[in-house]
Amino acid sequence: MIKVQGLSVSFGAVQALRDVTFEAPTGQITAVLGSNGAGKTTLLRTISGLKAPVGGTIMLNDHSLVRLRPEDIARLGVGHVPEGRGVIGEFTVEENLRLGAMMAKVNLREGLEEQYECFPVLGERRRQHAAKLSGGERQMLAMARALIAKPSALLLDEPSLGLAPLVTAQLMQTIHELCASNNLTVILVEQNASSALRISDQAVVLHLGSVVANDAAGVVANDVNLRQYYLGMVG
Repeated sequence: MIKVQGLSVSFGAVQALRDVTFEAPTGQITAVLGSNGAGKTTLLRTISGLKAPVGGTIMLNDHSLVRLRPEDIARLGVGHVPEGRGVIGEFTVEENLRLGAMMAKVNLREGLEEQYECFPVLGERRRQHAAKLSGGERQMLAMARALIAKPSALLLDEPSLGLAPLVTAQLMQTIHELCASNNLTVILVEQNASSALRISDQAVVLHLGSVVANDAAGVVANDVNLRQYYLGMVG
């Protein structure tokens, strides 16, 4: 479980997050939604140690993550797949996966086999440079690179960005299955609110750095005001 309590983050005089509080339970997907500039990416970067908060706490089970280095947070079991996928195009698929396993005490052969079983297309392209993969395949590689370290929590930042609707649907189903089969704590930041809500258990809606809703995903999906004013959903 990840528990965020009273989290505040600033960039100079600009306050990006204001007293953000929510829980992301183990074995569930918690969607973090909101318009551009709401603070979604800042939230993930703060949880993973890339940005220091000015106030509040972040707990991974019994461990405080505040003021820890990103590599120490990763060792505690937090995997972060940033926006833009972040794979190294000059490296092959397998070289990218080996990088993901470097800091983790995992059996590399078993880890590679597990990821190729989960993402068969990566196994087929293991010797292909990542730059030659499609957008959906690069997103799979980014997730596999995080998963090979066997995290207990996975932070996903806009995984559907730039993907076609069919690929997005397939990717969301994969995320749902990964969460269930690995008993992961998943925090899913998404601009595509409808896709995220379909696979999520809980939803947190941010607006200008503050929480305006924190409820079951179904409740948020059916709230007309939230849909219209904060999520850009129609119908």
